[in-house]
Amino acid sequence: MSLIRLQALKTELTKLNLDGFLIPHADEYQGEYIPPNSRRLEWLTGFAGSAGLAIVNQNEAAIFVDGRYTLAVREQAKQFKPYNLKDCLPQQWLLQQPASKIGYDPWLHTPAELEPLQHSAEIIGSQLIACEYNPIDKIWQNQPSPPIASIVPHPICYSGETSQSKRQQISEKLRNERIFATILTASDSIAWLLNIRGGDIPRVPVPLSFAILYATGTTDLFIIPRAIDKELLEHLGTEISIQPLASFTTVLKKIAHQPILIDPKKTAIWIVDQLEAVVQGSDPCILSKACKNKVEISGAQQAHHWDGIAMTRFLHWLDTKITITDEIQAAQRLEQFRQATGQLHDLSFDTISATGSNAAIVHYQATEQTNKQLHSLYLVDSGGQYLHGTTDVTRTIAIDQPTAEQKKCFTLVLKGHISIATCNFPSGTTGSQLDVLARHALWQAGLDYDHGTGHGVGSFLSVHEGPQSISIRPNKAALQPGMILSNEPGYYKEGSFGIRIENLLLVVEIAGEHSMLGFETLTLVPIDLRLVEFSLLTEAEITWLDNYHARILAQLGPQLDSEIKNWLQLNFISSRRLT
Repeated sequence: MSLIRLQALKTELTKLNLDGFLIPHADEYQGEYIPPNSRRLEWLTGFAGSAGLAIVNQNEAAIFVDGRYTLAVREQAKQFKPYNLKDCLPQQWLLQQPASKIGYDPWLHTPAELEPLQHSAEIIGSQLIACEYNPIDKIWQNQPSPPIASIVPHPICYSGETSQSKRQQISEKLRNERIFATILTASDSIAWLLNIRGGDIPRVPVPLSFAILYATGTTDLFIIPRAIDKELLEHLGTEISIQPLASFTTVLKKIAHQPILIDPKKTAIWIVDQLEAVVQGSDPCILSKACKNKVEISGAQQAHHWDGIAMTRFLHWLDTKITITDEIQAAQRLEQFRQATGQLHDLSFDTISATGSNAAIVHYQATEQTNKQLHSLYLVDSGGQYLHGTTDVTRTIAIDQPTAEQKKCFTLVLKGHISIATCNFPSGTTGSQLDVLARHALWQAGLDYDHGTGHGVGSFLSVHEGPQSISIRPNKAALQPGMILSNEPGYYKEGSFGIRIENLLLVVEIAGEHSMLGFETLTLVPIDLRLVEFSLLTEAEITWLDNYHARILAQLGPQLDSEIKNWLQLNFISSRRLT
C-alpha cells in the first residue's frame, strides 16, 4: 500500500514541478500529538511514531527518527530508508543529494525546523519551495475530517488559578516590553491559559486552537466551529472571544504591522510570514504551565494514588490470577483496573504492552500481527488522565525465571533510577546536567539506552510537556520547584528483551542554608524485586527500595483488600529479607 501511495505522491509532485517533498509528523498547531486527519506521515509511510520526518526525492525516500523508533520504523516503513537522527540529520542527508526543487507545507514546519534544511539546500543549489496546498491531501482518499469535540471548563478546584490571573501576568510582561500581542499555537498552552479542556486529540484533553493574547489581557480564541454551551461562555467571560478558525488569517492581517511575540519553535512558518514586526521568544505560557501550583501538586498526588491502586491490583493479578495471557489482553485488563477507580477520564497514551523481543522496541504498539503470549520479561508503559492530573509509569515484570543477564541489566537500570530519584542539586541545574546519573552504572558495564531519561508531564494535559527534561541532549531550562518529570532509564537488547523503570518526580525545595532542590517520587507502584541482583546494590539503594515499598503499603493499603496487602507484605517488605 505504501508503495502505491508513494508513487501517487511523486505523480502529484510532477504536476507541481517539484522533485521532492518534506513530510513531517506535524499539524498546523505544531503539537507532538496530532489528530487522525493530520497523520500524513503515517498514511504515506506506515510509520506510527510520534516524531519523525520523511523526505521524498528523485533518488530516495528517506525517513528520519530518533532512538525510540529505530526498530519500529524498519518494520512499519518498508518503502523508506530509515535514518537514526543521532547518526544522520535531515540537513546532513540533504547535502549528499543532487540539486532539486523540494516542496514543503508552510503550515507544518516552524522556522527553527526549516532553517537548517534551508541552509543545506542553498549550499548544494537546491530550492525549498512553500506549497499552496499539501499534495498528500490531494491523494489521500477518505481523509478523516478535522475533530470538533466538545470544549469544557477546567474548574479552579483543579487548575488552582483563574484564567484572568494567568492572562494578566502575561499581558503585563507584554506591556512592559511594548509588545502588542502574542500568538499561541500550542493547544496545551491555550488550554492551560484559558482553563479549558477538550477532546480533539486522542489521549490529550485539549481543543485544537489558535489564540491571540493581547497586551490588554483580552484574548481571541480561534477554533473550528462546533456547539458551544452556556456554561463554557460563562466560564470564558467577556474578555475571551471565540471566533471561527477561518477568521484567524483575517485578524492576522489587521495586526500584522504591530510587534507580535511568537515562539519560532512552536509557530508555523505560514503564520510568521504574515507578520511584519516579529518578536521572537519562548511561548509565554510554557514555564508557568510547567511549574505546578499547590492545587495542581495536590491533584497530581491524588491522581497517582488512584493510579497506584490500579497498577498494584494489575501487578497482583498478573502475578497470582492468570496462567497465560497476551500483550493485548494484558493492556485491556490494566485499563479495566484504571476504570474501576471511578476516576479515570482517559488513558494518557496508548499503552505499551510488550514481552520478550517486542519489549526491545522502545515505543512498541501491539497489533494482532505482532501480539505475543507473555513470557520472559514483560514491559508495560502506561498512564491515566484524571481531572486531578496526568500519570505515566513503566514497570518491567519477570514472567519466567529471569536469567543472570536480565537481573544484572535490570539492577543497573534500577541503580540509575535511584540515583536520579535521590539526587539533590543546586538551583539553576538543568536536567541535562543530571542525565549522567541515570546512565553511569550502565556505562560502566558498556551499556546504554538511546532515549531521554525524563520528560515533563502536564496537569490533566499532555503526558509530554516542556521546557524541562532529563536528557543527554543539552537543555537550558533549569529545573524549578513544582515541575513534574519522568525518571525512566532503560536497557534494550534487540531481539531478546527490554527493560525500563519509570516513576514521575516532583521538583521540591530542600530545607537548609543553601538553595538546594530535590525530587519527591509521586508514583506508587511496586518494583519487581525478583529482577534485582542485590549484590550489585549499595546499602543506601536497598534502603531506598525498602522505604519506597513501605510508603506504597502505607498509602495504598487502606484501599486494598487483604489478599493484595498480604501479597505486598510478602513480596516487597523488606528487601533485605529477600536477598
